[in-house]
Amino acid sequence: MPARVTPYLNFGGNAREAMEFYQSIFGGTLNITTFADLRRAQDASQEDLVAHSLLKGAAGVMLMGSDTPTPEEHKPNGSISVALGGDEAHLTEYWDKLAEAGTVTVPFATSAWGALHGQCIDKFGTTWLVNVTANSSA
Repeated sequence: MPARVTPYLNFGGNAREAMEFYQSIFGGTLNITTFADLRRAQDASQEDLVAHSLLKGAAGVMLMGSDTPTPEEHKPNGSISVALGGDEAHLTEYWDKLAEAGTVTVPFATSAWGALHGQCIDKFGTTWLVNVTANSSA
């Protein structure tokens, strides 16, 4: 079986909201396990925090995510960006939803290398790079 890389996103107390947002974009199934489910909550404030979640999107997108046990220690985004490539129709729709209420850092337009490309930071602080090449193999 070939290796696969799945982004694992960390949030400061809003992982459930973020992962449900991503499910509204990518479709598919979302499984969420809380710290209470695992009996790992150190106090009542951690019980509803997400210890682990897995989104298996309808078109093959997979994301994992969780809350940091102490949300105030969360460091958004770090040095990670999530790159999306594939069918233009899907990617244009994904771009529109990810960029809405977020910050566009590179407008979604034809790039110097000929691909339709854009970059944004969504409303949860995740950086997304969306790239559509002529043959949709990005």
